[in-house]
Amino acid sequence: MSELNPLSQNFTLKSLLKFSFPTILMMIFMGLYTVVDTIFVARFVDTNALSALNIVCPVINLIVGLGTMLATGGSAIVARKMGAGEHARAAQDFTLIISTGILLGVLIAILGTVFIDRIVWGLGASSILFPYCKEYLFILLLFTPASILQVLFQNLIVTAGRPGMGMVLGVSAGIVNILLDYLFMVPLHMGIKGAAFGTGIGYMIPAVIGLWFFSAKRGSLHFRKPVMDSSVLAESCTNGFSEMVSQAATAVTTFLFNRIMMKLLGENGVAAITIIIYAQFLLSALYIGFSMGVAPVISYNFGKQDEKQLKNVFSICMRFIVFVSVTVFAVAFIWGSPLVGIFAKKGTPVYEIARNGFLIFPFGFLFCGLNIFTSATFTALSNGKLSAILSFLRTFGLITVLLFTLPNLWGVVGVWLAVPIAELITMIVALVFLHQNREKYHYA
Repeated sequence: MSELNPLSQNFTLKSLLKFSFPTILMMIFMGLYTVVDTIFVARFVDTNALSALNIVCPVINLIVGLGTMLATGGSAIVARKMGAGEHARAAQDFTLIISTGILLGVLIAILGTVFIDRIVWGLGASSILFPYCKEYLFILLLFTPASILQVLFQNLIVTAGRPGMGMVLGVSAGIVNILLDYLFMVPLHMGIKGAAFGTGIGYMIPAVIGLWFFSAKRGSLHFRKPVMDSSVLAESCTNGFSEMVSQAATAVTTFLFNRIMMKLLGENGVAAITIIIYAQFLLSALYIGFSMGVAPVISYNFGKQDEKQLKNVFSICMRFIVFVSVTVFAVAFIWGSPLVGIFAKKGTPVYEIARNGFLIFPFGFLFCGLNIFTSATFTALSNGKLSAILSFLRTFGLITVLLFTLPNLWGVVGVWLAVPIAELITMIVALVFLHQNREKYHYA
């Protein structure tokens, strides 16, 4: 079976990029339709609705984080066992992980809707924004199981050696989301409810297709009667915990960004930081997609104990990350104004605030690519501890400290500097980790 698995090929730069390209494209497209979602709300509802999206964003981050934790941690286990030739057990563990994701989604949906008022108030919604937040969050909570399945399938389809299928799932979900956003918000005038339904139905596309695909038993990885092994779930959660840390940290830092910008610049500041955050998600999609795409290759060769191929893949990845980091920084720095102009009209206070942010914020792109890839690499090597440390530093620990200090010294400029400085310090730590563990994992 391993000879038939695309993960077992001798990769070159061209073949590795070809293998990971569908995942990269999928993540870029997901980032694009997430940004389009925000643009539709800003243009066809109002700025209060745009603020509401950012206020409830922490809940969405946590849901995605739980799904990504299971997906990345579980993917490493499944790919490792496939590389070791344990295909039956890999399929059983895969089914157990998917089943757990569904149950988790149902539980979150129930608890979230029961306590939705407390959640929205706790996130800091004002009396004006409360109706927007509740309306949007209630609808999205109903689609929580589909949201988690989307994340699981987009990761595990790559592990199954079918990254092209993962791309189809991501692109189809994005197209449906964009079309429904337009239909619900423009001709039907459904407001923020339309945005929520468009996103939720978009989640359903990869969830349903994924269930069909893995039920059809088209490859070595498919649904099989699971063995209830708590150690598999524990390892999945532990190994993928860095991704959960990353999303949870994003939730907290989004909350902090909102509070600080509200204090410094009022509602215009919150709108500006919303634009920056969503633009960052779009521009970081390339790093995330590439890291997701190559992670199963790293796990497979690690499980197979093919040191030569592991070193080859790692070397290709590092060169690619350096090249892309410089490219993304240049694009963000040069094209910042047109990007901001998509969200806010030129000359408005929101436009000017966000444009000034794009003169500083893009420097973080020079460093975050290596951080994202290194964290994903340690997850793929089943070292969730180091991966979690890197995710914690870049997405929460350092940013939190910097947000509580830099704005007091330099005001809004301090806010824009927080992310680049956090990424730079994390990159130094990531390089130290890579150097210290090169002989243990034999990737260099």
